[in-house]
Amino acid sequence: MHPPPPAADAMDFSQNSLFGYMEDLQELTIIERPVRRSLKTPEEIERLTVDEDLSDIERAVYLLSAGQDIQGTSVIANLPFLMRQNPAETLRRVLPKVREVLPVAGVEMQLTAAVSFLTILQEESVSVHTYAHSFLQVILLHLEHRDAGVSNAWLETLLSVIEVLPKETLRHEILNPLVSKAQLSQTVQSRLVSCKILGKMTNKFDAHTIKREILPLVKSLCQDVEYEVRSCMCRQLENIAQGIGTELTKSVVLPELIELSRDEGSSVRLAAFETLVNLLDVFDTDDRSQTILPLVKSFCEKSFKADESILISLSFHLGKLCHGLYGIFTPDQHLRFLEFYKKLCTLGLQQENGHNENQIPPQILEQEKKYISVRKNCAYNFPAMIVFVDPKNFHMELYSTFFCLCHDPEVPVRYTIAICFYEVSKLLNSGVYLIHKELITLLQDESLEVLDALIDHLPEILELMSTGGESSVQENKLSSLPDLIPALTAAEQRAAASLKWRTHEKLLQKYACLPHIISSDQIYYRFLQRMFTIVMTNNVLPVQKAASRTLCIFLRYNRKQEQRHEVIQKLIEQLGQGKSYWNRLRFLDTCEFIIEIFSKSFFCKYFFLPAIELTHDPVANVRMKLCYLLPKVKSTLKIPADKHLLQQLEMCVRKLLCQEKDKDVLAIVKRTVLELDRMEMSMDAFQKKFYEKDLLDQEKEREELLLMEMEQLEKEKQQSDGRPMSEKNFEKKRRDTKTPTALPKSLPISVPGPSGTSTPSTSKEIKKSKLTRSQSFNNQAFHAKYGSLDKCASKSPTVGYTPSVSGLGKTSVVSLTDDSFRTRNASSAPTAFSPAPSLPGTSRGTSNSVDPKSSASKDTQPRKATLKSRKSNP
Repeated sequence: MHPPPPAADAMDFSQNSLFGYMEDLQELTIIERPVRRSLKTPEEIERLTVDEDLSDIERAVYLLSAGQDIQGTSVIANLPFLMRQNPAETLRRVLPKVREVLPVAGVEMQLTAAVSFLTILQEESVSVHTYAHSFLQVILLHLEHRDAGVSNAWLETLLSVIEVLPKETLRHEILNPLVSKAQLSQTVQSRLVSCKILGKMTNKFDAHTIKREILPLVKSLCQDVEYEVRSCMCRQLENIAQGIGTELTKSVVLPELIELSRDEGSSVRLAAFETLVNLLDVFDTDDRSQTILPLVKSFCEKSFKADESILISLSFHLGKLCHGLYGIFTPDQHLRFLEFYKKLCTLGLQQENGHNENQIPPQILEQEKKYISVRKNCAYNFPAMIVFVDPKNFHMELYSTFFCLCHDPEVPVRYTIAICFYEVSKLLNSGVYLIHKELITLLQDESLEVLDALIDHLPEILELMSTGGESSVQENKLSSLPDLIPALTAAEQRAAASLKWRTHEKLLQKYACLPHIISSDQIYYRFLQRMFTIVMTNNVLPVQKAASRTLCIFLRYNRKQEQRHEVIQKLIEQLGQGKSYWNRLRFLDTCEFIIEIFSKSFFCKYFFLPAIELTHDPVANVRMKLCYLLPKVKSTLKIPADKHLLQQLEMCVRKLLCQEKDKDVLAIVKRTVLELDRMEMSMDAFQKKFYEKDLLDQEKEREELLLMEMEQLEKEKQQSDGRPMSEKNFEKKRRDTKTPTALPKSLPISVPGPSGTSTPSTSKEIKKSKLTRSQSFNNQAFHAKYGSLDKCASKSPTVGYTPSVSGLGKTSVVSLTDDSFRTRNASSAPTAFSPAPSLPGTSRGTSNSVDPKSSASKDTQPRKATLKSRKSNP
């Protein structure tokens, strides 16, 4: 061990050290001095103080007359409010002061005034005539402010005003002065403003006025000596063409565009090119082939020798250009444009990139950034180029280019092609199998931005991949995608390891499509367990909820009863009875998803009692969340079959009302009791008010029953010939057995439970009868079995909570015979979800009818069919 250092070395309290501390304190004092000096003196405070008794109008006039700039700016910012409150006084007293202040105001006040004037226009505080009389001259006066930002702000306000002004006002107040403002003798800024105003006003006048008064100004500005003015006027030609019609566009605008496309200024040529592309729809085939196509061809040939900014614009508009000129290309021109596009897709990739970025000259770095923008634009236009070459020729013409874009070294390029991947898949249709490898590549991309862009349409892409390839056999739908499952699992793990939880949440939500893409066993062994782990261990609530919902969907479409029971067992024991209160909260989230996704009978069979068992939870947050869920829990019950479950629910709510000590939970319990009391219960037979919901629930039960039947038939088929039933047949059968959208009201729709203990038979007749039964559900049996229930249901009142002194009354239930209960028991619950002996849960009507007398006792009533007591800690 080292000896401890001397005390004098550890802390020196010598005189020199104290002098050093004093110097540091003096420095701090010097630092604080400017702060003290910046405080307002009493005289300044007095000057900034305003009498509180002044009205808003008087205060505004006073501050604009004698106040500071910041106070005047505040008044102008508050001008829309004053106009709403008292427009007449504001126009009479405040606005003249604003006119006086603005010519000498600073930039901030000018910008504030431009915004306030625009707000007054948009809110329509005054009529258009009054606005033009009071505000228009102020706007026109400041259009040529020496500050470019202020000038642009006033110009934007004026352009919005032009849209609402009448023609006569436009002519006298704006168009007539514009003739002199557009002359060469005026400043460049004045002529630039004139260009934008002309472009905005064109559609406000008739063709004769435009031709006589506006077009001469347009021609003059297109031939201005300054390239900025020519470029600005060129970009307004698109708006002008829309206002003057096709004939004048061909005779006036097109010649100007042709001349501007040959301009010596690159920005002017670029503006002419972009305007031509945007106006392609206006010109006929002759103009496109004889005039526009040669210009475009020349522009493309010279683009590599010009500035890279022209290449950026050209690459962005190339898809629109090829679409607009499609049909007039010769085969040679078609090939040239395609080769030009391919060259742009690899622009900048031929250079050596093994050098250090710190040693690259700035101009080279800037050039590489522009090349990246070009390739990004090419990726954006890739779907349009598929249409250009025809999807049938994709493999020969564009596959190599698509490969390069998916493997581009720059993230923005791969991000853009990932966004377009779904469009590409739709266009290829049956040829989508050609880009399977690129899908795997993008799923495995190191950048989460690329993955985030791809998964937006991942379900649709995977659906196309599984059904649109060469092979249409459902059993072989993964044979062409052997790396899909590893790529999907790796993508999820990469998202989970990052801090971008929104990407992780979105990916988990999109995984809900997998039951339609891959087999049930693959989901169970590769994805389902992972979803459960995320629910149990992840720290981000939205991610946990997304995983929980996807887990429920996986469970919904799982085809093996043993696997379903295992998952249900885990959900109840590790979430519902978990030691952490956080897991028990997630169990309630899962119950909410199960109510949404599964049938009512499924929830009541497995999750009803585990859910209401949490009314005894030691953590108040869990009990509070359960109270919010109770109305949805009650909505899953059907009377009279679920009478015993309803009594269990009532008992739990009464205990909460009587024993709850947390005031927040108790307040929510009381509100929940009132909501439960207002709820109307569903009956076994269909009711008009619940018809759509009951029909949807009936369809869910039908599919759950079909899962059980298909599993049984698959086992029988394996026993007979050793081959599993294809999922394609299962999907076809599921579609064939869907409930019709419109059914006769007199037809009681219920699902009779199949006999789970029937002796298996391998005869074709028995199999065929099973399939027929699962598809038709024998209406005669329905009438025979449910005749007594229909009679009782028609006489029974609506069942609900009856208010009492304690806040929760007894339930009014019409007594039914034992036969009616046995009828419901035999038909309501599909055996697809009959629990294993070790699985806790309850079944509709499987227990004996609960005695109302015994249920009223809170202390002596034993809870039949409840869960095992949970040993959990908060």
